[in-house]
Amino acid sequence: MVNGNGRPEAEILFEVSWEICNKVGGINTVVKSKVNEMSAAYGKGYYVVGPYFPDKIKGVFVEMAHPEFCGRACDELKEWGIIVHYGRWLTGDKPAALLLDFNPLFSKVNDIKRELWDKFGIDSLNSPYEFDEPVIFGWAAGMVIEKFKAVFPEKKIIAHVHEWIAGAALLYLKARSIKVPTIFTTHATVLGRSMANSGVDIYAKDRDGRSILESIDMDKEAYNRQVQAKHLLEKACAHNADVFTAVSDMTATKSLHILGKRPDLVLPNGIDIDKFPSREDCSVQHRSFRDRILMFLTYYFYPYYPIDFDETRIIFTAARYEFHDKGIDVLIKALGRLNSVMKKEKCSENVVAFFYVPTGIRGVKRELVENNAFFNDIVESMDARTTYLRHKVISTVVGEKDAPVSDLLPKDLKDEIYPKLLRFKREEKKAPVCTHDLMDPHDQILRAFAEAGLQNSKEDCVKVIFYPIYLTGADNLLNLNYYEAMQGSHFGIFPSFYEPYGYTPLECAALAVSSLTTDTSGFGQFIMKQPRHSTTKGIYVLRRMDKSEDEIVADLLEKLHRFLKMPKKLRVEDKFEARRLAELSDWKILAKNYIRAHNLALSRMKR
Repeated sequence: MVNGNGRPEAEILFEVSWEICNKVGGINTVVKSKVNEMSAAYGKGYYVVGPYFPDKIKGVFVEMAHPEFCGRACDELKEWGIIVHYGRWLTGDKPAALLLDFNPLFSKVNDIKRELWDKFGIDSLNSPYEFDEPVIFGWAAGMVIEKFKAVFPEKKIIAHVHEWIAGAALLYLKARSIKVPTIFTTHATVLGRSMANSGVDIYAKDRDGRSILESIDMDKEAYNRQVQAKHLLEKACAHNADVFTAVSDMTATKSLHILGKRPDLVLPNGIDIDKFPSREDCSVQHRSFRDRILMFLTYYFYPYYPIDFDETRIIFTAARYEFHDKGIDVLIKALGRLNSVMKKEKCSENVVAFFYVPTGIRGVKRELVENNAFFNDIVESMDARTTYLRHKVISTVVGEKDAPVSDLLPKDLKDEIYPKLLRFKREEKKAPVCTHDLMDPHDQILRAFAEAGLQNSKEDCVKVIFYPIYLTGADNLLNLNYYEAMQGSHFGIFPSFYEPYGYTPLECAALAVSSLTTDTSGFGQFIMKQPRHSTTKGIYVLRRMDKSEDEIVADLLEKLHRFLKMPKKLRVEDKFEARRLAELSDWKILAKNYIRAHNLALSRMKR
């Protein structure tokens, strides 16, 4: 019987993921952001289990002496080729972490893969290292949990395993009939991602209204795409877990078609809203980070032509370089059409659209480096006279004088700045569309910009900036991290075609920035279910299901145009509605779904 009060019935929880103290993708965010709720539920009985990579743990893990109760178990594991590094994950309530050095176990990789074939039908004969490495880690994690069960035979212990990449832990426990209930969560099916990446419309239906996925032999498809080892391991985990879960309704539906089993429960991803600024702080920080972005835009555009920043809206997308799946293709087309519409309307507003999409680079464009240096030279000259200029501006205002800016500058400062301004100005009439020189001279995003007529000419109302590096906060350009760049913007746009969940629009909204997601993303589907939600306020939901590309682009254009024309008062209301909706994804609300899954697994083991 599942505890209806949301209290865990198990005494010890092992949460196993490849991304514990090892950030690779979104699963790291999922686990890390909810550790406080899991710690509150399980107390000292909560352990996270991940791989030990010495170059990844600095600043995120502190090693400690093994507790007395597990010292003997760790000594025995060492004899088997597993070194357990015990310590604390430096996030939230700092949960106990077991990081496994499993390298000595590599000598047994063929034995492990043979057992996976014999007992679960997982064909990994010719699997690459990217499959073998996490399989050995998962196997090691299963051995660790087995040892803990031997130390505490009377304790109610459960194991929650995330994704195929840690799935061997679950299969190890099942192969040896260890009495530890297991929960398996798929965040995105291997085959679903592969098919979507290659352009297959995984949402399409046949003439009878059935999903086209129903007519596909999925195992055969996995072999055709050479992902059979990952797919079959994922499938085995789904069928052998005591409780199978997915992060969204969409992923649950795809799991039924692709893995042949419908998940028992859906566990929506959440955030720790307390880690985000308050609504009031968001407003203050927006102005601060917006001004830093505008400073960057000044030396980015002003050498070629001026822009009225008072009438400029800063929008952005941030994603892996998946041109179709992340909706980069439809966003560029919509921006191209928006540019044409704004020109015809002779709009006074400007749009600057950042594309934060990392890819291979050669280095920062030389002209941008020069622009930055020349601009800073001018700024330094002005900074040296800050007190004088401040007094001059104040006296002009209080004296009700109507003086041009040039009259505020003393002659010696004008003489100093004039040659610097000449050096700052460029003869070219178009600003660059990318901050860096790229490794690929035929880059898909740059080609799409050109095809959409987005060339950053003076006449363009929509300007684009491809920013192909990770936002570290110290790149000598924006010098902002992801959250800071989000906060300084007006609108985050994430028109994904394939997005099993999608954290970025949620994080964007939590920072009180209006955002757009789609009905083909897990988060989009979650937000559409919420009471009082409008798909045209705060967090916008773009309809992509059963729509043609032209319909999608037209709808996105309409949403962009409407947002652009929104009065400031309504934009402020929109920001706070986004924040209100984001608060519905607080782990304080959603963590109960995890407890429910854990209790269900325990109840099934008792039968």
